[in-house]
Amino acid sequence: MIGWHPLSSTLALALGSDEYTHLLLILPITAALIFTERAGLQPGFQQRGFEPTAADSALLAIAILLAACARWIAGLPSDIRLSVAMLAIVIWWIGSFVFCFGPRVARRFLFPLCFLFWLVPIPVLALNKIVAIWQQGSALSASLLFSAVGIPVSQDGILLSIPGLTLEVAQECSSLRSSLMLVVTSMVLAHLFLRSFWRKAAVVLVAIPLSIAKNGLRIFTIAMLGTRVDPGFLHGNLHRKGGIFFFLIALFAVLLLLWLLSKGENRSYPEPGPIAPHRGS
Repeated sequence: MIGWHPLSSTLALALGSDEYTHLLLILPITAALIFTERAGLQPGFQQRGFEPTAADSALLAIAILLAACARWIAGLPSDIRLSVAMLAIVIWWIGSFVFCFGPRVARRFLFPLCFLFWLVPIPVLALNKIVAIWQQGSALSASLLFSAVGIPVSQDGILLSIPGLTLEVAQECSSLRSSLMLVVTSMVLAHLFLRSFWRKAAVVLVAIPLSIAKNGLRIFTIAMLGTRVDPGFLHGNLHRKGGIFFFLIALFAVLLLLWLLSKGENRSYPEPGPIAPHRGS
């Protein structure tokens, strides 16, 4: 049930496809979060009797069922098979954690454990729909920016036309890789610096349209530089490698929102106390 083949396939997918690069971050971030948060546990918390509970038994049973489906259902597309297999592995890991340390300790590590679900690759069909939404959103946000500065613009789906230039928001222009990175980063930062669930959710929800808006800003900037300064900008380094610059702009906006929300957060929340060892009877 270790699942080395799905894990190696997921690693290969992350290394070979830009849309799945974020998968490389999940295990290191999860390990760092667990290592950091274990400081709040009392020594000896791991000394738990190995008696199964309803929670871990159910999780392990679901994992076994999903793994069986991934292996034995004929005609299942390879991308869906990999997603189901990875889902089984993640649920198995979580169930094993609950079994070893108990539900009380598992609740303390709820975020890093649930964060592992990011390891499940998005199936191609769903990914294509997400890319299409990002293309449409990026085109719309760029169109709004052109209109805001008084430049005539017409939009036909993912095609934008301004005086002297017609451009298409291709799949590569959707910047899904940096968008997923932004959402993942926002989740981690919100978890680390905010306490209120609703404030954390607000940061993540804002990061989604913000990731689309940064793509629109990138399209707008390149188009303006290409038509007003030098046509070389339309195919230069800013077009091909400038995503990190606009990612940092969006990340700065997330950090600003985090700062504002943390300023208004109730500082009287008590710090969670250490968790005493759970010993089986």
